[in-house]
Amino acid sequence: MESTKKQVSLELLPWLVVHTDGTIERLAGTEVCPPGLDQETGVFSKDIIIEPKTGLSARIYRPFSIQTDQKLPLVLYFHGGAFLISSASFPCYHTSLNKFVNQANVIAVSVNYRLAPEHPLPTAYEDSWTAIKTIQAINEPWINDYADLDRLFLVGDSAGANISHHLAFRAKQSDQTVKIKGIGMIHPYFWGTLPIGSEVKDEARKKMVDGWWEFVCPSEKGSDDPWINPFADGSPDLEGLGCERVMITVAEKDILNERGKMYYERLVKSKWRGKVEIMETKEKDHVFHIFEPDCDEAMEMVRRLALFINEVEA
Repeated sequence: MESTKKQVSLELLPWLVVHTDGTIERLAGTEVCPPGLDQETGVFSKDIIIEPKTGLSARIYRPFSIQTDQKLPLVLYFHGGAFLISSASFPCYHTSLNKFVNQANVIAVSVNYRLAPEHPLPTAYEDSWTAIKTIQAINEPWINDYADLDRLFLVGDSAGANISHHLAFRAKQSDQTVKIKGIGMIHPYFWGTLPIGSEVKDEARKKMVDGWWEFVCPSEKGSDDPWINPFADGSPDLEGLGCERVMITVAEKDILNERGKMYYERLVKSKWRGKVEIMETKEKDHVFHIFEPDCDEAMEMVRRLALFINEVEA
């Protein structure tokens, strides 16, 4: 009897495999959970459609108790996953957003941008830009009643932090139709062809991350494509970053650590006139807060992000 088991043509570990018939099998980030009332934090959530034509959706969060005359900061959140996996309804992200909304006392919109390779880049960026423009005009009671559109923040982890970076440039070019107060970049997914810092000795992880990007965005520029390397030829000058404030968090054991630090240093030295701060978490790896939300380090990072959003000195 002939085997019906599919043959693998490409393994992109730990995210997915591609079969010889072209089908994609994701190995992580596929679990989903429903919205609703979170018993631990008292945060409410629900799913909304942003763009019916493409099916672009989001999960919106609000604190349990909001005064009738109170307007809260509005945070658009972009999840990570190397542009390949995960969603706003992934249980780890849902838990993380509940905790963040409770701590920061904000309205949050976690965007379900479409994933590569089925939707090649720049689809994720276009979906996220659509979310920013639409969410400010959408007829959504939680936005209309509780959100302060003059305090719009973009927050993302890994690939989501990369998205936030690019959207801040686009906002400045939008003739001020979109005004972003600040961006929070958690373990930003930036990369480059030439290794820096720990990447020099960690050849295995360098090659692994190179492979992820080559799969997501195949081009002759490789890891020096401006989408992934903010300092490569063709990348916009950081002076054009369209926000007033930036917070960057990095993790000591993260292979992306030096990229986040470099971004901070370049931003400080640039002609950008905003305020930037950086926080490093010792002994932790990439997006640890998603998988260890109750550890002391995760709670401290969320606390610092909350202070940043609410413009309180740490």
